[in-house]
Amino acid sequence: MTFGKTWQALLLGAVSAVAINSASFAADSVTEAPAAAGFNWSGVYVGFGGGVGANVHEVSSPLTAPGFSFNGIGGEGVFGEVTLGYDYMVSPRFLIGGLVDAHFGNISTKIDAAPFADVSITEKYGFDVGLRAGYLVTPSTLGYVLGGYAWQKSELEASGGGGDFSFDWDKDGYFLGVGVETVVASNWTLKTEYRYTRFSTANILSEFGAPDGVLDTDTSRHTFSVAANYRFGAQNGGAAAFESPAYSWTGFYVGGNVGAGAAVHELGLGGAASFNGIGGEGAFGELNVGYDHEFGGNWVAGVQLGGRYSGVTSEINFGPGKLNLDADYGFDLLARVGMKLNESTLAYVLGGYSWQHFDLIASGGGSSQSLIDWNAGGFSVGGGLEAAVTNNMTVNLEYRYAQYQSEDFDSSGIFEVTPSSHTVRVGAKYKFN
Repeated sequence: MTFGKTWQALLLGAVSAVAINSASFAADSVTEAPAAAGFNWSGVYVGFGGGVGANVHEVSSPLTAPGFSFNGIGGEGVFGEVTLGYDYMVSPRFLIGGLVDAHFGNISTKIDAAPFADVSITEKYGFDVGLRAGYLVTPSTLGYVLGGYAWQKSELEASGGGGDFSFDWDKDGYFLGVGVETVVASNWTLKTEYRYTRFSTANILSEFGAPDGVLDTDTSRHTFSVAANYRFGAQNGGAAAFESPAYSWTGFYVGGNVGAGAAVHELGLGGAASFNGIGGEGAFGELNVGYDHEFGGNWVAGVQLGGRYSGVTSEINFGPGKLNLDADYGFDLLARVGMKLNESTLAYVLGGYSWQHFDLIASGGGSSQSLIDWNAGGFSVGGGLEAAVTNNMTVNLEYRYAQYQSEDFDSSGIFEVTPSSHTVRVGAKYKFN
């Protein structure tokens, strides 16, 4: 594991910690019921934040190789963003709004074959314009969905024995997402958000006059961000007029999650070259049990055991047959620590041990066969927001980065795979207390 990957994996925890520490001076006022009840969600806001993500490029060539496609070529990285938005409360608990944000980052696919060639495809900058609809689960915490238009500038860069070379292109498409936003102090809120973005087909060789269908790419992107919003006029009245649930964070719980994400497999070729990477994407479901304990007034610590079944896969189609590399099932043993931003909302970070089963499957002619499968242990780190909706129920939005140990398929280091994944889940828990 490189220093860069470790830094990416820990970004969410660092951003969450900065946001929590910046709000800690007002923790006592935030947890008081009058402060929460006095917050007005209607109005203009500006925000800034950052996140992590992964993309998957599906490559096809319908003109030269009909029936062939590879889904996909994967990349990962970090990004920053700024946002301008407006929300309006249409009822005591429902909100609608619009937003525009700009982002810049380094989510990229890389081939390192020095001294012969280094090649990267990087998402440099872009913007999204969208609408969102939200529901106040408490006066202080909003759950929402969003969607809209996305535009992105990408760049291919190559260097090596033949000199340096680069070109860029634009692509556009749509995004869909889900988020949780909560009051932290005065006019400030903290949000966590997942977006799935799908771009229209791009011909990256059009720069050289190649027609569509010679080398087409269809790109999808999975991102998770943490951001702080400043809301103008948030203390000017018009607040929600209902009470938060009386929730105790101490106790045993059972829960379930549904989620989506992307895997990025780094290929090592005997130390002479590396390719980061082979990408896959899909959805998953999981069940978990755990225990949390509240201490010091505003802090919560706990442990959790969860098992999942996943449809995250990479796929190569070649006419009558196909190959799939599936990350199909696994489990996690994790610890977490969090801070109550108010009486009913917890911001937390987590980490621990993860185990994953992988399977390479060939299919065609109505049958399928497992060519090779293997198990890999590793670690996960991440974080999220969790909010109480009743005296015994919570909902949460959570991001995890996982990296697994390398698998050397020929025991010589010539062909070695190091998997990693970026996943986001929406979950609910029932606590026995």
